[in-house]
Amino acid sequence: MSDQIVIQVLLLVGVGVVAALLTRTTANARHQAIRRILLVGFVLVAAASVIFPDWLTWLARRVGVGRGADLLLYSLVIAFLGFIATSYRRLGELERRITVLTRELALIRSRLEGAEPPREDETPGR
Repeated sequence: MSDQIVIQVLLLVGVGVVAALLTRTTANARHQAIRRILLVGFVLVAAASVIFPDWLTWLARRVGVGRGADLLLYSLVIAFLGFIATSYRRLGELERRITVLTRELALIRSRLEGAEPPREDETPGR
């Protein structure tokens, strides 16, 4: 039973990190560097899992999971939640930028329309 506590703590920490991602400010260069390091780590672990498939089962048993496939599934769930969290933040930032750009464009258009006399093809009633 105590072996299961290790994986439970690791999974809860993973969920906590995802929750922190949702509450943090937008990404800067430091966050991008961390993401790249994690991506390289993921690639290395994935390659090692393909080359040495038994080590994942060994690691799974050490942290309290019966099979390596189960550990992989748990890890992918945490990674997916992290992806969702960062995508949600990025989408919110993009929506904010689009709103600002749309407002600026509308203000510029209204200034240009107010400064120019109406053209013949744009007269009302036609």
